[in-house]
Parts: sequence; C-alpha cells; structure tokens
Amino acid sequence: PPVALSSGPRRVKSSIRIGTRGSQLALYQAELVKTRISQDFPLVTVEIVKIKTSGDMIRRGGTAPFETKRIYTREIEDALLKSEIDLAVHSAKDLAAIMPDGLKIGAVLEREDPRDCLVSRDKKKLSELPLGARIGTSSLRRKMQLLRWNAELIVEEIHGNVDTRIRKIDDGEFDAVVLAYAGIKRIGFGNCVSEIFPEDTFYPAPGQGVIAVQSRVNDQEVDEILEPLHHALSGKRLDCERAFLRRLEGGCQLPCGVTTAVHNGRITARGALFATEGHEWVEQRIEGTLDQAAHLGENLANLILANGGRVILEKIKQNVRPTLRHPERSEGSQL
Repeated sequence: PPVALSSGPRRVKSSIRIGTRGSQLALYQAELVKTRISQDFPLVTVEIVKIKTSGDMIRRGGTAPFETKRIYTREIEDALLKSEIDLAVHSAKDLAAIMPDGLKIGAVLEREDPRDCLVSRDKKKLSELPLGARIGTSSLRRKMQLLRWNAELIVEEIHGNVDTRIRKIDDGEFDAVVLAYAGIKRIGFGNCVSEIFPEDTFYPAPGQGVIAVQSRVNDQEVDEILEPLHHALSGKRLDCERAFLRRLEGGCQLPCGVTTAVHNGRITARGALFATEGHEWVEQRIEGTLDQAAHLGENLANLILANGGRVILEKIKQNVRPTLRHPERSEGSQL
C-alpha cells in the first residue's frame, strides 16, 4: 500500500521494481535511476529486475532499417503493461518511434554527451587510418557516414559488449570500432577513445546519450517518484528528435541522424538521411521555440523528405531485408 513520507505530503508506492536488460550498460543505467530514487525517497524500496529481450539474441545484421517492433524493449514493456514491474529504464534510442498504448516516457535524465566516438589500434584518428581499414559497427547510420567520409573504408558488422568489441581490435579482426561516447563513458572505457566525432559532421542517432524512464499512463504514484528525476531541457530535445524519427517512419536502424541544441529558450535541430546505396544524403536545419520541440522535429523531417529524402526512403524500402534472429548475444543499438 502507499505510504506517507515524513518529508512531505506526497503519497508514493512503498516499493518500486525497475525493469531493464541485463547488459553492463543497461544495468549501470538502471542503478543510476535506482540511486536517484533512493536519494529522493529514502523510505521506498527499489529493486532491479533483469529481463531478457529478443534483441539480446539477434543475428548479425538482422535489424531492418524500418524495424519498429521494439526488439530491444518488447519484453520489458510487456512486463510493465502487466504490472510485473513499475517502471523501465532504457537507452532512449532503443525505444520505438511510436510508444505502445498504455505506456509513456515518464522521465528523462539529464543528457550525456550524444556524440559517436572511434576506438582504434594505437589511438589513431579516422583520418590516420590506412586505406582499406576495417571498421566495425552495428549501425547503418554510422556505416553510411563513415563511407561518406571515406569510400575506401571497409565497414563491417560487429556485435557484443564494449570489451568484446575492443578485444576484436587487439586480436586484429578490426582496425577500429565506432561506439556511442555516452555508453563507453558510463561503463568506464573512456580512456580507450581515439577520437570523438563532432555532431555537425557525424550525426548522432535520435535520443543518443539519453536515459529514458518508461512508465504506465495514469500511474500517479510512479509519476510522483519520477518527477524529481526529469530534466526538462533534455526532455524537450528528446521530444524533437523522436518526432523527427517518427515522421521518417524509422526504426533504430534507419540511417538517419539528428542533433539538437538549446540556447536562450530556443531549440535548433539539424538532421540528415543517408542512402544505403551510393553516397547520397539530404540534410536540413530548423529553429524554433522550446514549446514547439516536437513540431520542429516533424517539420525537420518534412524538409528532408521534400528535398530528396522521400526518394532515398523509397529506395531503402525496396532493399529492406527481413529481420532474422539467432541466439547470439548483442549489446544492442545503445552502443
């Protein structure tokens, strides 16, 4: 039953169960949310529940560009809808563009650095890698941007957690890998980074670097607990970026990127969509007030579609391969 806390008149649940994937990064993020809740509500018992998702057993290259079937979140979201857990912690970029009925993003933690980074042998930067260098990534967005920078690179699929991917460099399988800087920082591998790519030349994924806490609609007791965790500016930026992805009908593997910034109450967004064949891309920029965040994201996508992006999307749809799954562990799109 709810208990009244001596620190104020609010009534909240006496215990909270946090659902999460079992990867090192996912557990770090869940522990961060647990710590924040415990600090704000010391009388609430917080438990972390590990849940295996279909995305944890996915074949190399198995995620299609328009995959919106919640491959890294479905089982966790189902547990949330069944009240087997009280909230779920995700890397925001793993969330489907359209939220399942009955669920919402209840809180967004302050955003970590959204940029991508390079980890390479001998700490070489991208410009210092030899022609034909082999670079590992599980992301179409990163692959197409790497080839835009240098068409002579060999970009191949790589899966596994951070130390597994880095070990493949040491073993000579790859010359470098590209990862999300936020994820690699969070689990203490920041010293391995050779280069951090600027957002204006290497577009991050929508929501990259954001920890999102998912909850049930109309769960007021959980809303009370999540309210102190929410970082409003990060939430507005995420609203913009998710609206951008939603308008492009994209899943976590659509080769699009977006970067947002807030200054003096205004939000600026720049986005790009990359072809999966050839070296075509469309990029656009838009600016407006914070209360227009989601509307701006949608309009940014409309600008891209109207200026060549629709043709790129149609070509991608024609070449989409079916999603295949295989019992091979993956750290997920969050890296």
